[in-house]
Amino acid sequence: MPRRLRSATLETRTARLKLPIRKKPYTARVAPGVRVAYRRNETASSWSVIAADGKGGNWMQQFATADDHEEANGETVLDFWQATERARIIARSNKDPDADRGKPITVGKALDSYEADLKARDGDPYNAQRVRVHLSDTLASETVALLTSPRKFRHWRDGLRKKGLLPASVNRTCAAFQAALEHAASLDPRITNQSAWRTGLAALPDAEQSRNIIIPDDAVLRVIPAAYEESPQFGRLVELAAVTGARVSQLARLEVGDLQGDRADPRLMMPSARNGKGRKRIERRPVPIPLNLVTALKQASVGKSSEAPLLTRPDGAPWRHSDHRHPFARAVKAAGLDPAVVTLYALRHSSIVRQLLANVPIRVVAVQHDTSVVMLERTYSKHIADHADALSRRALLDTTRPVRKKVVILKVPN
Repeated sequence: MPRRLRSATLETRTARLKLPIRKKPYTARVAPGVRVAYRRNETASSWSVIAADGKGGNWMQQFATADDHEEANGETVLDFWQATERARIIARSNKDPDADRGKPITVGKALDSYEADLKARDGDPYNAQRVRVHLSDTLASETVALLTSPRKFRHWRDGLRKKGLLPASVNRTCAAFQAALEHAASLDPRITNQSAWRTGLAALPDAEQSRNIIIPDDAVLRVIPAAYEESPQFGRLVELAAVTGARVSQLARLEVGDLQGDRADPRLMMPSARNGKGRKRIERRPVPIPLNLVTALKQASVGKSSEAPLLTRPDGAPWRHSDHRHPFARAVKAAGLDPAVVTLYALRHSSIVRQLLANVPIRVVAVQHDTSVVMLERTYSKHIADHADALSRRALLDTTRPVRKKVVILKVPN
């Protein structure tokens, strides 16, 4: 059993309170290359870890309040022995004797690392950004390896609901947060507290109830010209979203070469979305478009290479995730609709329902909208029921037809 290291000046609160108040911390060695540091303040004093970086220097990380004036709780307030154990956890892992060469990652840095990884895997960096906008400076500075209690994560998750986020949005944000923390844990064997965020950021139940906004075709046809009033570039984005039902992220990745307008049946080779886990290969699938839209897109593509973006902002830059929000809200308001209710995603929902009610097979609808039959059945069950009703109605027995008096019995051959 390893020898328990002692420090007469730091072991007890009585001894610590006799120390002079000073900026330089008092330290005690707790492992090779690792010291626990106590900073004596006028009010609450603190514990930190000082560890060698393997390059002749060291780093320091504060992690808790000392139990000078309140009882230790094992999380935010620690006694000396708890602080020494916490310092060892932060500084190194038993699985990796060289793990103390790097400073423990904070939540904010974990999100930065996750965002960089998404970009490298051609994922959507917005998954990291959607968490960051709701992250307080305090939580961002926390060391991931020290967040051992689910309570802090649960408080953060429930705070999203208090901000007004819908349950489905809360779940998507929590899933992205979990992914960032799991990514950090996969790179640092010192992080062994995955159960804390898996429990604290658990999905809210019954959050996938459909709240999709479906707008009728005449409303869509009012929104499109209102979008062109914003700018021709924005008008093309909105018109293409209304016609194809594609996501903005897909439309933004369209290239000039994806336009196949010289065919008898013009179409776009629509890139797939970057949804899902792991690295998702971007595929392109044909989506039909009308001739008038082909003409508009060809005019906008004059002088561009086949690899250039097909749709750009008025300044020539590619469309980013939220660039459309404010101009679309103005276009919706100009069309006589409520911008607090109708977002650009309503065009996608409306496109899916339009095809379902036009008796397009659900598998075809799923492929053209880059989703799955399961997701369509879960999200658009009411409209699928209407679609099924229209189909089955054709086969209803007509009981008003006159009945022939002579019955002919058909013989089934042996």
